[in-house]
Amino acid sequence: MITIDGSLGEGGGQILRTSLALSCITRIPLRLHRIRAKRSRPGLRPQHLVCVRAAAQISGARVEGDRVGSCELLFRPKKVRSGDFGFQIGTAGSTTLVLQTVLLPLALCGDRRSTVRIGGGTHNDKAPPVDYLQRAWLPLLNRMGLRVELSLERPGFYPRGGGSIVARIFPGKLGRLDLPKRGQQQALRGLVVQCGLGAEVGERALDALGQTLTLSDTELRQFQGPPGLAVMVEAEHRCVSELFSGLADRGRKIDEAAVEAARLAHAWLDQPAPVGKHLADQLLLPLALSPGGSFTTVKPSPHTTTNIQVIQRFLDCEVQLEERQRTWECLVTPA
Repeated sequence: MITIDGSLGEGGGQILRTSLALSCITRIPLRLHRIRAKRSRPGLRPQHLVCVRAAAQISGARVEGDRVGSCELLFRPKKVRSGDFGFQIGTAGSTTLVLQTVLLPLALCGDRRSTVRIGGGTHNDKAPPVDYLQRAWLPLLNRMGLRVELSLERPGFYPRGGGSIVARIFPGKLGRLDLPKRGQQQALRGLVVQCGLGAEVGERALDALGQTLTLSDTELRQFQGPPGLAVMVEAEHRCVSELFSGLADRGRKIDEAAVEAARLAHAWLDQPAPVGKHLADQLLLPLALSPGGSFTTVKPSPHTTTNIQVIQRFLDCEVQLEERQRTWECLVTPA
């Protein structure tokens, strides 16, 4: 059994998700204690509890401590099995983070296609929106040899949630990935996903983006449901795409959401590294489970360095981070 201190490093939910995924893949039992101890509301929240139960369902795991507020968890997985799964968060908690918990175990350990439907929030603060997975993360996993199809059935925004995503995950193996440069820019797109609002609202958000960015094209996706809006910028380059978002929720106005998305896009475009800090964090586990790889990134975040420590508790691999002027080089070498 591997014991992980949930207060390690940045002390957030990423420790739980990476630990669960690796426990399922390696079939090594896990004891996690002091879960999210550094957060204002420590322990498992509803979103994290769904991650635990989703991982348990795909792996037939025996679990102790799977309740909201629990700061300790025992997780004893069996063999991962493919299938059709449905998970409901019941709040606006992130559907994409639940998906990232089970995606690699199902892809690498499954024997047939799995379908995963998750209900909850699809566009959240402090979590990648579904568009990010579709346009930035999954294209790289598919390039490495996996086949994953992800669709948005309906968006879910804070505070009601109510969104739904569907992923079709095929069995496969991961190959090597190297991302030293981003390559020539192919497009700079403005994207708005909105619910329960008139078209003029989304168009105003796209106009606000266009005041500070030279967009090659724009896209407005409208859905019926509780009101909410996400404004995003996709920077597509030959070797990698990045996506930056702002949300019109928690009192933030639509123009402010557009300014935030544009600010994040400018910051990435103004430096040479192809991999932003969030993508760096999310590429580590696939690379550690592959024959290896490398990427050039910005200064690693606490999320990234903590994720490295958790991965190395389960896998015998070396992760080197080396600063080089304005960028950092990350090299992942399995033993």
